[in-house]
Parts: sequence; structure tokens; C-alpha cells
Amino acid sequence: MALFKKSEKKANEAKGEVRMSSADLSHVLLRPRITEKASLSQAMNVYVFDVSAKATKTQIAEAVHKFYNVRPRKVTVAAVPRKEKRNMRTGRTGVTKGGRKAYVYLKKDEIITLA
Repeated sequence: MALFKKSEKKANEAKGEVRMSSADLSHVLLRPRITEKASLSQAMNVYVFDVSAKATKTQIAEAVHKFYNVRPRKVTVAAVPRKEKRNMRTGRTGVTKGGRKAYVYLKKDEIITLA
């Protein structure tokens, strides 16, 4: 009964799973994460990026390949927790955004120049 069967694409969209095409990879990598720890890890060919909350490891690897012309050896993803911060002027408390970050491992002879 093909008339009543949902297509896989519509079923995945109903679940909240959205596939990004290769043209949509610009939304996967948000920005390079420039911190002291990230700068020290660049000496070992590990680069850190802030990534979209719904990005997968495969999409992150494809985005790095598309924008930086290097093939990642390995990609790991870590959650950045929300933190409660206090406003020094008003004394009110608020919450930082949080998010996700990706560690991108490259081969020894490859390099990414972050501007």
C-alpha cells in the first residue's frame, strides 16, 4: 500500500532529524574557538571550532574539508555547558549560552591558518 506509506525523508523531518546538503555546510562551523587551550593544541595539529548544536561528526568533517581543503583524521565533539553569570553593575544573574565545540585532528603535515 504505497499510497499510505510516509516517505523516509518526511518521516525523518517529523522526528526532527534534518539532513544538510553539501551547500548548507556553511552553518555547521560557526567560528574557530580561540582560547589559550585551543592555541596550545594547534601545535599538535588539533583545531577547535564552535559548531552548530545539530551538526554531526560527518558534517563537521565535510565542512572542514570544504572550507579549509584538509581531510580531518578524527573529529570529536564536546558540549559546552551553560553557566550562571552575575552582572556586576545591576547584580542580576543571567545565563550564558553554552553550545558545542568540535576538536578536529589533522595529519602531521597538514595545517589550517586561522585569521
